[in-house]
Amino acid sequence: MLELGTTSLTIVSVIAVIAIVALVVAVLLRRQVLAADAGSPKMQEIAGAIEEGAQAYLRRQFRTLGVFAVVVFALLFLLPADLSVRIGRAVAFLFGAGFSAAIGYLGMSLAVRANVRVAAASEKPGGRAFGARIAFRSGGVVGMCVVGLGLLGAAGVVLVFRGDAPAVLEGFGFGAALLAMFMRVGGGIFTKAADVGADLVGKVEQGIPEDDPRNAATIADNVGDNVGDCAGMAADLFESYAVVLVASLILGTTALGEQGLVLPLLMTAIGAVVAGLGVVITRVRGSESGLTAINRGFYISAVAGVVLAAVVAVTYLPSSFADIEGVSADLADHTGNPQLIVVAAVVVGVALAGVILWLTGYFTGTESFPTRNVAATSRTGAATVVLSGIGVGFSSAVYTAGIIAAAICGVFLIAGGSVWLALFLVALAGCGLLTTVGVIVAMDTFGPISDNAQGVAEMSGEVGEEGAKVLTDLDAVGNTTKAVTKGIAIATAVLAATALFGSYADAVSSALEEVGAAGAQAADDVVAAMVAYDIISPITLVGVILGGATVFLFSGLAIDAVTRAAGAIVFEVRRQFREMPGIMTGKDRPDYARVVDICTKDSLRELATPGLLAAFAPIAVGFGLGVGPLAGFLAGTIGAGVLMAVFLANSGGAWDNAKKIVEDGHYGGKGSEAHEATVIGDTVGDPFKDTAGPAINPLIKVMNLVSLLIAPAVIQLSVPEDVNHGIRIAIALVAAGIAGFAVLTARRRGGRVDIDGGADERESLASESA
Repeated sequence: MLELGTTSLTIVSVIAVIAIVALVVAVLLRRQVLAADAGSPKMQEIAGAIEEGAQAYLRRQFRTLGVFAVVVFALLFLLPADLSVRIGRAVAFLFGAGFSAAIGYLGMSLAVRANVRVAAASEKPGGRAFGARIAFRSGGVVGMCVVGLGLLGAAGVVLVFRGDAPAVLEGFGFGAALLAMFMRVGGGIFTKAADVGADLVGKVEQGIPEDDPRNAATIADNVGDNVGDCAGMAADLFESYAVVLVASLILGTTALGEQGLVLPLLMTAIGAVVAGLGVVITRVRGSESGLTAINRGFYISAVAGVVLAAVVAVTYLPSSFADIEGVSADLADHTGNPQLIVVAAVVVGVALAGVILWLTGYFTGTESFPTRNVAATSRTGAATVVLSGIGVGFSSAVYTAGIIAAAICGVFLIAGGSVWLALFLVALAGCGLLTTVGVIVAMDTFGPISDNAQGVAEMSGEVGEEGAKVLTDLDAVGNTTKAVTKGIAIATAVLAATALFGSYADAVSSALEEVGAAGAQAADDVVAAMVAYDIISPITLVGVILGGATVFLFSGLAIDAVTRAAGAIVFEVRRQFREMPGIMTGKDRPDYARVVDICTKDSLRELATPGLLAAFAPIAVGFGLGVGPLAGFLAGTIGAGVLMAVFLANSGGAWDNAKKIVEDGHYGGKGSEAHEATVIGDTVGDPFKDTAGPAINPLIKVMNLVSLLIAPAVIQLSVPEDVNHGIRIAIALVAAGIAGFAVLTARRRGGRVDIDGGADERESLASESA
């Protein structure tokens, strides 16, 4: 076991203190946000209804997920490892899951109180600047908590478990990733079911504006923004932070020994300083766009992160690999300067974030050619809007994937051909990218807060024309920042998955040494094929195909779930308009709570299937086909996942902002045929960009972490003994059966929708969903 010296323990202790300071800063920022004017009683009533619905949903979601957490906690004890590691890993899993849930809850709880303050600020002098500041600092609170809890968890595990920390932190990362995936899927289904239902019935059928209080789905739509974007994205970025740390600590220990364990913690600790800086300096100046101010704050923070990383690398590392105590044998003779190599890897990560920010903004921004072209196609109907948006998504996926691939190739070249060093540097590049995570979280949270602020203003009817214009501008900025942060989150997921791929190889190598796999291979040619990594092996290619197919199946399940839940909302909103005609005249009040309840029940019922698929698919492949095909499975997941996630996110972002362009008066403006066409496009894009696309990020990391955790057990059961083969096949069949049963159950639920049915059948479906 790796022993940590006094100096290393002191550094880690200081990092833990920095984490606590970050949490204190978050508390102070929260006070600043809540000190702002909360608006009129009518605004507060609407915001209170949104907050009540969001709180109720998350409470029920956490009760549901608590069952999964207890089951996984017990299963972690069955995986091979020392007793202390098994206990630590299981406990760390609970902390990772708990921190992820806490971050999500915090993101939601502050957002539902900040929205009304942004709405109230729009009516004041300098409303654009003041409103943007409230929204961004609300996100800054969540960003500081992401940094603080992530650092505190990792540093705490290192201080307690010392050299065993990398193995224990596998549980921490797995807990964070699993909860984030469930929150992403569940929140995404909730928000898009409400959004699609509200748009199709309200805008298209009834011809009333978005967030019109006569639409029964408006409160649910605003609730969904918070549980999907705020809670879900905050948890997603936290798990990215945790997983990158886990991978970098595992690979750093393998490559550089003790200093490789401490260095990633130092790099991510820089993120606490950068986050505070980014939140403070991001201010709208005069009449400039909020997006300009946010981009300026991001780029300044990114440069500051690079400078601080360079100072840490030069101060902490020697100028030669040979002078690093505990360096691996293949790096002892490396002629490069570790200080410069580490700084270069961090620069690559930060540069990647900046390029992705620009590239995603180009494909989804309201001022860019691709989105304006999608808006222009609205003159020829909804079909061309959908087709042009799909084209934007496909094209942008190629460019984004190419940029990410170029970054990984650059890191490989920096490593001078050493595969293990390259994998560690990929993880460090992820750490470099995540030095800006506090600002990234703030950018993302800005979107749903500004969107909700516009909803509160419209539903209350107490914001004038000038204030409405301010909120529309902020909402458009928020759409772009949400799309940008999704792009950065995807890049982070790929870097983390690539690093975890290396961690998986390290786990397999260690397990092979323990069971004497050379003798096992000689005794059984089938075992030799199962533990081989040759890409030209047919069985490995089968793993690649299955990995890519799982991404497609997962995406399809998520979109189908939104379709079913949205159908129930459409029927319910139609029923209320039909049975309460006084709604349109203002005589009757819509039953908002009914729609919130349907969204809650449907989303919680639907989230289990994608989650079970993600957890059990790698178990079935690993125990059924072996560690070699499982490596191919992970490769297929990463390759297909990055393309699918970018395609879904950018198509949806382009459709959303194309609708904004038309609503601003182009091509006929609101109420025109062009507007109706863009509403259809935006409706198609809703589950793309806010459900299936974002959920792929944690999906990739969950499957990588599951593979990492089970690899030693797969190796042990691959030894050619009849009893072991029987157990291995039995585990594979059970895992495949669970995943298959979940998928078939979801398909049966989809089969209940009668597209030719009349009003009675539709009402029955709504009642059944509730």
